[in-house]
Amino acid sequence: MDSCYFAVTKPSSSSSAILNFQGVSSVGVRSSQKSLRATPSQLCWPFSRPNKKYQNLVYRRTSQNLSFKTFKGPILAEAGKQGWDLGRFLETLYFFNGPPSPAKFFESLIEKLTGPSPSTPVNSMDSSGITLVTGATGGVGRRVVDVLRNKRLHVRVLVRNEEKARRMLGEDVDLVVGDVTKSNTLLPEYFKGVTSVINAVSVIVGPKEGDTPDRAKYSQGIKFFEPEIKGDSPEMVEHIGMKNLINVVKENVGLRTGKLVFGYEGNSFKELPWGALDDVVMGGVSQSTFQIDLTGGENGGPTGLFKGVVTTANNGGFASIRTKNFSEPENLSAYDGLELRLKGDGRRYKLIVRISRDWDAVGYTLSFDTVEGWQSVRLPFSSLRPIFRARTVLDAPPFNPSQIMSLQLMFSKFESDGKLNPTFKEGPFELPVSCIRAYLKDPITPRFIHVSSAGVTRPERPGIDLSKQPPAVRLNKELGFILTFKLKGEDEIRESGIPYTIVRPCALTEEPAGADLIFDQGDNITGKISREEVARICVAALKSPYACDKTFEVKSVIPFSEPFTVDPENPPPEKDYNEYFKTLKDGITGKESLEKTPIPV
Repeated sequence: MDSCYFAVTKPSSSSSAILNFQGVSSVGVRSSQKSLRATPSQLCWPFSRPNKKYQNLVYRRTSQNLSFKTFKGPILAEAGKQGWDLGRFLETLYFFNGPPSPAKFFESLIEKLTGPSPSTPVNSMDSSGITLVTGATGGVGRRVVDVLRNKRLHVRVLVRNEEKARRMLGEDVDLVVGDVTKSNTLLPEYFKGVTSVINAVSVIVGPKEGDTPDRAKYSQGIKFFEPEIKGDSPEMVEHIGMKNLINVVKENVGLRTGKLVFGYEGNSFKELPWGALDDVVMGGVSQSTFQIDLTGGENGGPTGLFKGVVTTANNGGFASIRTKNFSEPENLSAYDGLELRLKGDGRRYKLIVRISRDWDAVGYTLSFDTVEGWQSVRLPFSSLRPIFRARTVLDAPPFNPSQIMSLQLMFSKFESDGKLNPTFKEGPFELPVSCIRAYLKDPITPRFIHVSSAGVTRPERPGIDLSKQPPAVRLNKELGFILTFKLKGEDEIRESGIPYTIVRPCALTEEPAGADLIFDQGDNITGKISREEVARICVAALKSPYACDKTFEVKSVIPFSEPFTVDPENPPPEKDYNEYFKTLKDGITGKESLEKTPIPV
């Protein structure tokens, strides 16, 4: 085999190091090599600066089959310095799959850890998201699109008929083509960037004798015509379609309870490939490890344990654990930050999140203080600072929570930009971390708004007088159990874990918005309400914590017999829908009266 070597040299006439690489693709040490005599400073300028001139360190390799595991001895240090373990350095390097190139890696080792403090603000995270509107060509859906656009919010529509949608909504609409009843048409790329959904998909009901080309019967909305189902069945649209839609958006819109990223939470366990990454990479001798302690967690349960000994010898001063790069980026764009459940010791630690596969890349970093005992520490994504080699990077791209590639936990003497950790002290440390999870910040707002229908619990409600109920309730069976499956679709939402609002409008009309409203719960009211008003309610619910996890019915105070009009010269004031949402209570769906009554299908 051809021999190869690397040499690290610092001539006395220059303050910069010279690195020579010839034929090095990986570094190994011959088993016959007992030890190498060199100071850590000869590898890691400018972290330590002995008075005498630096000498060359030359390592020669003659076999491609040699491994760092065969090296047993440390690199010996000068008097007053501790030995530096080359084997551990190489083990660290290879655990993390090595740097992109030897030159780039060693250049990173000889950069200073401190630098000037930033004089301009750090770029803030881009927190914008897309609202997906499904059923966007229907009477409510297209109005939802208009309201979102008027508020200058980013909207994307999911439709079955592209030509119809562009004709109705405009050529510039952000549009994807799919059918909720066919899961294979709901492609993952359709939902990238989506952080909320307004679902106005509904089974199509029309007059048996048909409608006029301009849908005059549909538009008048009050007079009764003998109805029938047009197109897909209520089961496919209202229930199976809901399941399909929830499955594809859940990852993007997030769950109320968050997402487990690592560790133990209840009966769940999520493993990550942690490895030690200590100051050995800069010549130091601190040591850390990560292990699973089956009984050291809260209440005697299991926990991860980050522990070690940190020392400032050889100008070191940090110990950390870092994951290998994930095989696929972790998408946490639905969430607001990471929450660590840990047992603190009163010290300050760091979390570092990387969104690049590169070894030596910007790390989005946040320090956090702990107190004695078990606690939850929340670290908002918006507070992460882009740090590179302990210096703030002012022109770094915004943190992208959909592209998380690795995590790192660190205990360090060094903060950033020349600052020091005020809680740092040398010696042993232990930080049990039972779990890391993504969280939604309080107050949580709805992420999935669904337009259902008043009457969904009534067809089989005991003691109800069907003759006094709307046609859909009386004809539930004849219309393919339309309300039964709408209720099943609602249940899919309530059980999904997604923060939701379920709006149950009474009979829909083409009248303008603006009439006074009645919000009710328990599924008892009848009446009418304009589609425009329902669209406004849906959009308002997206921003209201009072609407979160609520199910309610809504109607206008105007009776059926009276048309409602608006004077364009004197329109009614805009409503504060929060005042209505504040009256809503948790857990009321109208199903309370059905608990002992099975719903036939």
